[in-house]
Amino acid sequence: MNLLKKLGMLFAVSAPSSQPYSLSVQCNRCGEIIHTQISLLNDPSVEYDDGGNITGYFCRKILMGKQRCFQQIEVTLTFDAHRRLIDQEITGGKFVEG
Repeated sequence: MNLLKKLGMLFAVSAPSSQPYSLSVQCNRCGEIIHTQISLLNDPSVEYDDGGNITGYFCRKILMGKQRCFQQIEVTLTFDAHRRLIDQEITGGKFVEG
């Protein structure tokens, strides 16, 4: 086995799912349902511990409906190191099944 393959196996990291994380929220002001998707490959920001190891990911989205209400809905998502959702918070709306 050549050196590059050995190094690749040594530093191999499981690739996160290319499936987007789907999210539906309802505006507190007008009641509009807003659907969005978060790319788990691109949208979250990496969080590190003091040793430089990845501890998780953080994503903040501002959503606004298409109707006449211009209420901003802020969604904050926290993922673990394997990009699994561990916490979600919302301001200006509520999460709905979608």
